[in-house]
Amino acid sequence: MSWTNYHSHCKFCDGSDQAYVYAEEAVDLGLAAYGFSSHAPTPFNNIPWAMEADNLRSYVREVNQLKDAWKNHIQIYCGLEVDYVPGVMGPKSLFIRNANLDYTIGSIHFVDALEDGRPWEIDSTGKVFEEGLEEIFGGNVELAVSRYYELTRQMILEECPDVIGHIDKIKMQNAGNKYFSESEEWYHNEMIITLDLIKHSRAIVEVNTRGLYKKKANETYPSQWVLKELYKRNIPVTINSDAHHPSEIVAEFEFAADLLKSVGFEYVYNLFDGKWRPFRFDKNGLALPIRA
Repeated sequence: MSWTNYHSHCKFCDGSDQAYVYAEEAVDLGLAAYGFSSHAPTPFNNIPWAMEADNLRSYVREVNQLKDAWKNHIQIYCGLEVDYVPGVMGPKSLFIRNANLDYTIGSIHFVDALEDGRPWEIDSTGKVFEEGLEEIFGGNVELAVSRYYELTRQMILEECPDVIGHIDKIKMQNAGNKYFSESEEWYHNEMIITLDLIKHSRAIVEVNTRGLYKKKANETYPSQWVLKELYKRNIPVTINSDAHHPSEIVAEFEFAADLLKSVGFEYVYNLFDGKWRPFRFDKNGLALPIRA
């Protein structure tokens, strides 16, 4: 049994270590495949967690060098986590397509803009969240969250990625149901409309464990009830950790696997031998070949 992970961040963006350190740790952990997905460059100023545009070529070159260096031990893939901003950038942007990546993760981190023109980062500090909530949406959280899901759907329709990243990450600001309950009809409807759209795409939804091990959520992204809806619709899923440190590569994977099994999933999808394909799994890992 073995694991894979396709959502990770190294020194090219906001990760803690050089790319080779993650590759070495992935090999030590016995992973069958490992994907780098640094935050793609954005056109905005003062976004410290995104890659600098001038470093994109070096990033791809370095990951491809690791791919070749470790080919007898692990399959390494080169991806990017790409923000979708309407009319600005997305997973199908020309510079993304020209990078010759193995895959993309599409995520929503920005929802419209503040009065001074700064893009509103929904997963920044609580203070920044409050600022955008008041300035853009007049304090109406239903409008703000609905806009988040509207942008997610627009991404799927216009620039669908291979993997949809942390689909309900906006809940990280909602600890203790501070702003809303996921059982509210409007929230439930926004999610269901989004999942029905994903069903007719080719996208895979990631089960992201970062909120758990960072103590910012009590569940995976997405929540258990969302996983049940994914299962009903036969939407493929993959387990990722969104690692920003080598020690986080398989953090809470056992929990995520147990959760998926309890919902009814028999397969998770993994990029292996160059294709996304289903593999059986349990809490000990995936039924993937382990290379010597």
